[in-house]
Amino acid sequence: MSGTHTVLYDPHGLIEAELPLDRAPYEALVTAVLAWKDPHLEPRDYEQIALQLTGHARAIAADVQRHAAALPKNDGRGALAEVILREAARRLSAPLTGTARCARNRARLVRTLYTRLDRLTEALPAP
Repeated sequence: MSGTHTVLYDPHGLIEAELPLDRAPYEALVTAVLAWKDPHLEPRDYEQIALQLTGHARAIAADVQRHAAALPKNDGRGALAEVILREAARRLSAPLTGTARCARNRARLVRTLYTRLDRLTEALPAP
């Protein structure tokens, strides 16, 4: 393998929009994190889990944004999605800490974003 790489220029996120989210492993992670009773992990482990959830939350938020933008302006689902996206942006801007609380907060955010995404996609007309 050569030591070169290719930079992909996709300012509109079109390639990402075509890729489905790998949902199952993240839902399992969310379930596990929210089920913790008294975990005794190292701070770097909590931080790594929170990083994984943060990256996935950003991907879900982009999906929610794309679906909400496709709705008519007078559709209330789009307005609610915008409220949730603003809250998600606020929460994602908070610095990560190596705590169970931080990981749980990111897990709750992923769950909330998936709930909103499901509500946006369940009412789509069949192709």
